[in-house]
Amino acid sequence: MSLIRTLTAKPWLEQTPEDLPALGRLPMPTARVGLVVFLAVVATLFALLVSAYVMRMSFGDWRPLPALPVLWLNTLVLALGSVALHLSVLGARRGKWTTTRLRFLFGGLCALAFLAGQLVAWRQLDTLGYFVAENPANTFFYLMTALHGLHILGGLVAWERTAVKLWSRSGAAGLQLSVELCATYWHFLLVVWLVLFGVLLADTQGLFVPHMHHGF
Repeated sequence: MSLIRTLTAKPWLEQTPEDLPALGRLPMPTARVGLVVFLAVVATLFALLVSAYVMRMSFGDWRPLPALPVLWLNTLVLALGSVALHLSVLGARRGKWTTTRLRFLFGGLCALAFLAGQLVAWRQLDTLGYFVAENPANTFFYLMTALHGLHILGGLVAWERTAVKLWSRSGAAGLQLSVELCATYWHFLLVVWLVLFGVLLADTQGLFVPHMHHGF
């Protein structure tokens, strides 16, 4: 009889509402899902720009920009900021809010320093005669770095809001998630910049397809 009872049992009818998964409930916080979707869109945008950059450089009017030393410094500063925010995540997970605040603050300051360094790079290029409309390579560089800088500015808005919470409500619910989302965003922007800078360096060193001798 026990065998028959087992074969004819309908366990889905015996489950209580508490045993069933909530309809529409996501396996991760909504904020994290939103960030992932947003980063996917931004990644697609920059992928299209890089693809257009690589295709456009095959034309004869393309003149690569020099890899300014300040761009190397900016890369280091952005990487340090990403590391600082990662360390702030570790501090938040361990409940060490004092070190979390300091590391989080340092990460934001690195982002500001990076933006200032990018403005210096623009000024240097302008001084050397690499104006925005002077050459297609110039236009692409200014466009890509400007878009990247705007996304950093947007990230600083979220960083500022999280920093205010860190200083006013240490250990409050949701703070760890906010710190983690900021760190994820900064890691993403670091990867994007490394790709952009790598393409610039490769173009400067002539590692791409040799330029063809015809116009756009």
